[in-house]
Formats: sequence, structure tokens, C-alpha cells
Amino acid sequence: MCIDRGLKMTGQRRVIARVLSDAEDHPDVEELYRRASALDPKISVATVYRTVRLLEEKGILERRDFGGGRARYEATEHGRHYHLIDVDSGKVIEFEDEEHEALMHRLAKRLGFELVSLRLELFGRRLPEVGTPAKKGKTARKDETP
Repeated sequence: MCIDRGLKMTGQRRVIARVLSDAEDHPDVEELYRRASALDPKISVATVYRTVRLLEEKGILERRDFGGGRARYEATEHGRHYHLIDVDSGKVIEFEDEEHEALMHRLAKRLGFELVSLRLELFGRRLPEVGTPAKKGKTARKDETP
């Protein structure tokens, strides 16, 4: 995909692209650097920053802001998926939801638009189990469902 979009692929760019394509999470630049430098110790953090910027400009990589003050990245995909971000741990859970997508199309149509793109990022906190004290000093009631 990189070559198809006119990006010259050096050896170091190939390593960074491989790290990104192998990632099952949404790493930030520092994590990309850590993984890439483990494969090629000659890669500098500046090279990773430049490569990420180029991949983003070419539409190969997407920047995500899941909070926490740092951008995270994932490969651009044609399929739709959404993100649920645990605000306590920073863990990102990807999911699909046809019902949500259908609702968004209906809303856009009702407002006089054709939906051409859709992004959903939910931020939440894991519910405590019954009988387990909740975060911030709250306790779960016995009648609450986790």
C-alpha cells in the first residue's frame, strides 16, 4: 500500500510499517519506536516521527486521540469499527455494531444528509462487580447489574 501511494520505502520505513501492520493495539510514537528499534537498533525516534507523519499524509495511517495526552495510531482500514476506551487503564476495545451504523444512517437522512463517513469513540469506566466497592468512593448497590 505504501508504494501504491507514492511513498519510497527505505529499510527503516519497512521496519516501521511492519511494526504497524503487526500491531494489535493502537501504539503511540514512543511505543512504535520501542518496537521498531528492537528489530533495527539503528532506527531513531526522529525517523519514527517522520515516517508516521508521512504515512498519515499519504492516508495509510490514522491518528487517534483516545485521551491521555498522546496520539495513537492504527492502519487505515476500509471496514468500519468503533472504539471503546477504558478511561482508567487506557485500554482500547474495538467492536462492530450494525445497529448503531443503521441508526446513524437514519439520523443523517432525517437531517437531510447522506452519511459518507462515521467514527465512534466511546469513553467509559468498567462497572464494578456486585458487592465490590466502586471507584471514587462509591459502592455498587446489590440491585445493580455489572
